[in-house]
Amino acid sequence: MTVQTGAGQRLRPLRVAFASFIGTAIEWYDFFLFGAAATLVFNTQFFPTLSPLAGTLAAFAAFGVAFVARPLGGIVFGHFGDRIGRKRMLIISLMLMGGSTVAIGLLPTHAQIGIAAPLLLVVVRLLQGFAVGGEWGGAVLMAVEHAPPQRRAFYGSFPQAGVPAGLVLSAAAFLAVQQLPKEQLLSWGWRLPFLASALLLFVGLYVRSRLEESPEFEKVSTAGRVSSFPLRDTLRRSPRAVLVGIFTQAAANIPFYVVTVFVLSYATTHVGISRGTVLTCLIIAALLDIAAVPLVAILADRIGRRKVLRIGAIYSAVAAFPFFWLVDTGSTVGVLVSMILYATLGHALTYGAIAGFLSELFDANHRYTGVSVAYQVGGLITSGPAPFIAAALYAGFSGSWVIALYIVIACAVTYVALLAAPRT
Repeated sequence: MTVQTGAGQRLRPLRVAFASFIGTAIEWYDFFLFGAAATLVFNTQFFPTLSPLAGTLAAFAAFGVAFVARPLGGIVFGHFGDRIGRKRMLIISLMLMGGSTVAIGLLPTHAQIGIAAPLLLVVVRLLQGFAVGGEWGGAVLMAVEHAPPQRRAFYGSFPQAGVPAGLVLSAAAFLAVQQLPKEQLLSWGWRLPFLASALLLFVGLYVRSRLEESPEFEKVSTAGRVSSFPLRDTLRRSPRAVLVGIFTQAAANIPFYVVTVFVLSYATTHVGISRGTVLTCLIIAALLDIAAVPLVAILADRIGRRKVLRIGAIYSAVAAFPFFWLVDTGSTVGVLVSMILYATLGHALTYGAIAGFLSELFDANHRYTGVSVAYQVGGLITSGPAPFIAAALYAGFSGSWVIALYIVIACAVTYVALLAAPRT
C-alpha cells in the first residue's frame, strides 16, 4: 500500500470507509424494503388467491429469489472489479439497485394485471439480487484496501454497519406508512418507501463519485498483474478459502434473516404482538447494532478475526432458545430484549469481523471475485432460504423450538468452517 503522509492522507481511510457506509446503507435499505413488504403487504397484494399461510410462503419465496441472483452479480461485478477497478462497479451496482427498487414501487398488483404482477415482482427482485451481489465485495474492498493492515477489520466494518443502517431506514419507512389507514396502506401507502429510493440514489451517487480508486488495485494494475479471468484464478488458487468463506456466513445470516423477516410475521400472527411494536423493537436493536459492529471489529483487530467469529458462533447458538422464549412471552420488553440478543449482539459478533476475515483470504488481483463469490454463495445457501425454512418448520412442528434448533445447527457449521480456515 502506498505510504500516506499528512493529515489529509491519514484521514483518507476514514473518508473512504464512511463513504462505503453511506452507499451500502442505501443499497441495503433498498434490499430490506422487500423483506418488510413481503411480510406485511406482498402476500395480499401479489398472492391474494392463496391461503394466508401459502401467501406468506410465496412472499418469502419471492424474497429469497434475490439470493439466487446474488452469486451471479458477485461473479460479474467481481470480474470487472478485478479487471478495471472497484469504484466504477460500485457506481453501477448502486444505479441498478436504486432503479429496481423504484420499479417495485410502480408495479401494478394482482388485482390490476393478474398473474403478471407476481411474475414482474420476481423479475425486479432478481435485479435487486444481482445488484447487491456486486455491492458488498466492492464496498468492503474499498474500505479494507485503503486501510492500514492492522486496522482492516475496523475499517472494513463500516460497510458492514451499513447493513443494520439500511435495516433501520427500511423498518422506519414501513413503520411510518403503517400509520396510514389500512385501505390507504394497501392501495398506495406501501409504495412510498420504494419510490423514496430515488432520492437516496442521488445521495449515494454523489458520495461514491468522489471516492478514489483502491490503492491495492492500482498497485496490481501498475505491476501488470491484473487477472485475465478472476473467477478461474479464484477457484484454482483459493478453493479452500472460497469454501470457508461460504460456510462462515451461516451463523450470521440464518439468525439475522429469521429475526428480521420471519419473526415480523411470526410475532404478529402467532404471538399476537402488533406490527408496530415488533418494528420499533427491531429498529432499536438495529440502531445499537450500527455502533456494535465497529466495536466488535476493533476487538477483532486486537485478538484476531477468526477468534471473534468463533465467539460469535458460540454466542448465537446459546442464545437461540432464549430468543424465542422471550418473543413467545408476547410482552414488549421481551421482544425488545430478544431483538437486542440477536439483531444487536449476535449479529455484531458474527458479522462485524467478516469483511476483514474474508478479504485476507484472497490475493489482490482476484480479491473482488473471491470475496464476492464466497459471500454471495454463502448468502444463497443460508440467507435466502432462512425465512421460508423457518415458516415451513413452524408449520410442520407447531413450535418455535425447531427454529431455534435450526439456528444452533447453523452456528455449528460456521464454527467448523472457521476451524478449517487457512492461516493468513
